[in-house]
Amino acid sequence: MRASLQASNVELALLEAQNNLKDASVNMCLMLGLPEQTELLVEAAAFEQTPTAGILSAWEDSAMLHRNELAAYGQRQQSIKAGMQAVKGSQLPSVAATGGYFSAHLQNIATISHALNVGVGVKYNISSLWKTKARLNELQANQQELQAATSLMQDKIRLEVNKSYEAVLLMQKKTEVYDKAIEQATENYRITNNKYNNGLATLTDLLDADLSLLRARLNKVNAKADATLAYANLLKAAGSLQPGFGK
Repeated sequence: MRASLQASNVELALLEAQNNLKDASVNMCLMLGLPEQTELLVEAAAFEQTPTAGILSAWEDSAMLHRNELAAYGQRQQSIKAGMQAVKGSQLPSVAATGGYFSAHLQNIATISHALNVGVGVKYNISSLWKTKARLNELQANQQELQAATSLMQDKIRLEVNKSYEAVLLMQKKTEVYDKAIEQATENYRITNNKYNNGLATLTDLLDADLSLLRARLNKVNAKADATLAYANLLKAAGSLQPGFGK
């Protein structure tokens, strides 16, 4: 009966591991912009390497440079600046050159023929002054609003990067703890197996030790999967996640 119970516990542990793998796969597909049903293949060599967090400031700099939201705000800022320059230009008077030929005869004084007449004309549309100023005020208000929105977005992105960064650090620490747990469970199983072979431990004791070792290994695998997912979240927060991640 005890052996059957242990077998059921092993089966449940495997089912839990498969469910965790499915959840991680769905999350990864969503981050990569792939259909949820996409089958992701895990490379064993890449999976054995635990991602490193690196330097936080470098991730923040990357986010400020590569996040699409900030790039869109930057384009809008350039558009507003161009509009303001156009409006300011329309406030200036227009200057045009004029010229022509003329002839004149002044009796008993002088006769002028084919004389060149050159001048400069200045044109100023006073009626459009209030329109251009209103438009300029509107653009300036839009610029201030966009600057505030950009600042809020930068704070939001920094917070997102910090949370993702701390999650990677946490997964690294968990992986180290599970490494020690595997060492302890392996040693416990070795000792229990020796006792069982010498008649000093029961089959139940051996099954308990074997299950503990299996759970420790499954915990390590789950931790590595969580670490990979956390690192992908960090790449996404920094604007560096690409469809080829993990290849």
